[in-house]
Amino acid sequence: MNAREDALEIMQTAIESADPYAAVRRTLKVEENRLMVQGEEFPIGGRVYLLAFGKAACSMAKAVVEILGERIEEGLIVTKYGYARGCPELEGLKVIEAGHPVPDENSLLGGKLGLELAEKVGKNDLLVVLISGGGSALFLHPEEGISLRDKIRTNELLLKSGARIHEINTVRKHISKVKGGKLAKRVKGTLISLILSDVVGDPLEAIASGPTVKDPTTFADAFRILRFYGLWDRLPESVRRHLELGLEGKVEETLKEDLPNVHNFIVGSNAIACESALSKAGELGYNSLLLTTTLEGEAREIALALGSIVQEIAGHDRPVPRPAVLIAGGEWTVTIGERAGLGGPNQEFALSVARKIDKLKAVVLAVDTDGTDGPTDAAGGLVDGKTLERLREAGVDVETALKNHDSYHALEKVGALLKTGPTGTNVNSLIVAVIPEPPEEP
Repeated sequence: MNAREDALEIMQTAIESADPYAAVRRTLKVEENRLMVQGEEFPIGGRVYLLAFGKAACSMAKAVVEILGERIEEGLIVTKYGYARGCPELEGLKVIEAGHPVPDENSLLGGKLGLELAEKVGKNDLLVVLISGGGSALFLHPEEGISLRDKIRTNELLLKSGARIHEINTVRKHISKVKGGKLAKRVKGTLISLILSDVVGDPLEAIASGPTVKDPTTFADAFRILRFYGLWDRLPESVRRHLELGLEGKVEETLKEDLPNVHNFIVGSNAIACESALSKAGELGYNSLLLTTTLEGEAREIALALGSIVQEIAGHDRPVPRPAVLIAGGEWTVTIGERAGLGGPNQEFALSVARKIDKLKAVVLAVDTDGTDGPTDAAGGLVDGKTLERLREAGVDVETALKNHDSYHALEKVGALLKTGPTGTNVNSLIVAVIPEPPEEP
């Protein structure tokens, strides 16, 4: 068995299973003047509008355009820079590329135009909303008095704090005009939202900060999170003032009730990707084990935990015997200190796990399914039992690289970066560990 090639094939199968185009094609059907979505029917009586935002916006929109065609009166697609290739071409359909993970002026434009589009939807009209990972940064419309610069500063503080994605989104929702169900509030007609989940456990209110669903979080929750991570006193004055008004009940809360005209459907998730990886590993002849699809935590620490399981398999053939494959999915984080090099959670995971599998006959990869890990051109990293030795020979002090969060440059020196390019999907991150059979005795 070629463990490295098999790990990559398993990874590719997982990513392909989460293809947003295929997911929408499976989910959406048209029969005469009815739209069919996962067994539910919706009449197409008036105009049809399309709004898509996120890293997978173009792939999802392409499927909808093929299904609904010229029925679409007007539409807007907002996606990440470099991700607009393959966007459908249709009269009345506008495409905007914007900043992620840090929003920019185009993110603001996308939010403004998206809100205007939602307000055009009449009582008999239909709005199809396509949501995927990255939507929080790409689809931006701050509350009154909050500038783009202040929103960006708040976003940067949250991303560097070590806060989990649902905590970050809790704050985002309470300084936005579109998140936390506020977009849905503006729609008079039928709203159908197809969602590609990039949040652990698939809570609808957390995906892209839940623009089309009711929100259980409050201004008090946002305040608690900011205080817990030591960010409250570091916030821009405009953001802190708006949150204070919210705590006093003087500005609008997020949506708190289900709206009868709004219908949300999940069409893709990390669980689907992991199950496909599990199936492919079995086809390749491995004893495979899906550990979890809800893995969270500090990247370098969960790397040590998973590396320990690889050690157990390599040394004792448990919890599964060799040849074995371990699969895990979720979203791990990096808490950035004073010194910050270049890297991302999956690269930091790979660099950290290399210490644990040193000298073992094993391959471990960690990949962000969207093809971009942190602010880099790498999707993650792929390491084996010889990586640590190669790093030392290349003059890399692994502990220093981890301390400085400089995993990119460390892995780059030994050819251990994993580069897929934009995949067109985004369903969290994936770990694949391959532990082949031991060599036969001579």
